[in-house]
Amino acid sequence: MELLSGAEMVVRALKDEGVKYIYGYPGGSLLHVYDALFQQEDVQHILVRHEQAATHMADAYARATGKAGVALVTSGPGATNAVTGIATAFMDSIPMVVITGQVMSHLIGEDAFQETDMLGISRPIVKHNFSVQRPEDIPGIVKKAFHIAESGRPGPVVIDLPKDMTTPTERYPYEYPQHVKMRSYTPITRGHSGQIKKATDLLLTAKRPVIYAGGGVIMGNASNELIELAQLLNFPVTNTLMGLGGYPGTDRQFVGMLGMHGSYEANMAMHHADLILAVGARFDDRVTNGTDKFCPTAKIVHIDIDPASISKTVQADIPIVGPAKVVLEEMVQLVNASQQRPDAAALHAWWQQIDEWRQRHGGRYRTDDSELMKPQQVIEMLSKVTNGDAFVTSDVGQHQMFAAQYYKFNKPNRWINSGGLGTMGFGLPAAMGVKMNFPDDEVVCVTGEGSIQMNIQELSTCNQYDLPVKILCLNNQSLGMVRQWQDMNYESRHSQSYMNSLPDFVKLVESYGHVGIKVEKYADLEGAMREAFALKDRLVFMDVAVDPFEHVYPMQVPRGAMRDMWLSKTERT
Repeated sequence: MELLSGAEMVVRALKDEGVKYIYGYPGGSLLHVYDALFQQEDVQHILVRHEQAATHMADAYARATGKAGVALVTSGPGATNAVTGIATAFMDSIPMVVITGQVMSHLIGEDAFQETDMLGISRPIVKHNFSVQRPEDIPGIVKKAFHIAESGRPGPVVIDLPKDMTTPTERYPYEYPQHVKMRSYTPITRGHSGQIKKATDLLLTAKRPVIYAGGGVIMGNASNELIELAQLLNFPVTNTLMGLGGYPGTDRQFVGMLGMHGSYEANMAMHHADLILAVGARFDDRVTNGTDKFCPTAKIVHIDIDPASISKTVQADIPIVGPAKVVLEEMVQLVNASQQRPDAAALHAWWQQIDEWRQRHGGRYRTDDSELMKPQQVIEMLSKVTNGDAFVTSDVGQHQMFAAQYYKFNKPNRWINSGGLGTMGFGLPAAMGVKMNFPDDEVVCVTGEGSIQMNIQELSTCNQYDLPVKILCLNNQSLGMVRQWQDMNYESRHSQSYMNSLPDFVKLVESYGHVGIKVEKYADLEGAMREAFALKDRLVFMDVAVDPFEHVYPMQVPRGAMRDMWLSKTERT
């Protein structure tokens, strides 16, 4: 049997797990591991400029592929810098393995240099964490970490690695486990057939149904099954922010995103539905608005792999615990085997009503005669220029909502954004993580002048590793979503929401060795955007000046029902 040091075991275990890239930043507690990385070529290390970016790169790889991404950070500030990225992954159920360096075992608890209690810090924001107590345990711990991260409801796992567990001169037998058996962890692999039968019978009697699909459809690789069931039944489909692309955005049955900034027709359909089939969604506050007023006439069927998510905020009439893919497959089989079909006349009337709502709003927005661009126009142009086929990452704010509303995602895993935590600074490193693993695809980061500055140092990483992502900055010279709330709720007292002293982004990105383009007129937008995407081997930053006074609509009235929305600055339902 081969003898390896603990540091060599870490690297070999990652190789044996099939890991190609890890994203990280070195430091004293991990130098043995970095030396082991140097002496092999199978696992490639990507040197970021800040540990938060390492976690976002790993996170985005996971969102795009469904496989766990890997980050490697040193102890103390290296580990704490990664906390935001770990929390981002946890909130959105993203599989990730984060290896954090730690001081030597005998120093733990002594307030040693660069010591932090990473187990305690990370416990609320991980699916599980490990502390390595013996070097020979490393292969088994790595195998368990990936198994836990990727199975059941996915999530991040932290491995805390004391430096003395990686000493180069101490060697131990290495064998990477082929299988994992954990008595205390047995993820559910199928739904309860009786519950699935009851739910299917209810679907077939519905007169005003809606399928409400979330990120669990995408992470559960259940998009095809969702499409098959929806089209078999001719039911309207709405997606959460995390679920966009789980059902084709250009299909007639898609009624748009739902929730706080959801489409008028999606929110109205949800409110008036008599049956809601929720798949891989958790009824979070950005969807339900006031839970006491949520969908008052609807029976609710809730499919989720996590039993703790069912009936957590909204009571399910028929709960089904199980993987979305397997449960939907069984539902399709039951519908095909049944002689019954939904009431055609009732369904026709329901679609007529939905089409009336579509006609009333349908994503409309106002343009004027000024040369100032609307952010909606910019996103629509992006969708046109990329044929709706790009990987789109985003930061958090108005630009994120405009991208979600006006870019039509027809494929799963293409919309990469921080939903639950709402992490500014996510967009650029996320785009980098996707581009590194999908070099032949178009990858664009939609951002704002506030968000992009959170991790703008990663332009250096892009230069080092030749990552020609495209960055589309909707520059409204303010923290747009903060300013919108201040307009609506604080009589336009814009406290600390204007971004003064902005850099010249074109010169800044050029100083990093990239291409910058400034666009101030709508007439120039398409040409500039096509020029940017024609530069296949260059990172291009498009600084696009947009109307600083534009708001995101629709917007739900706080604590109201789903039908209670502002449709414009002067129009309310």
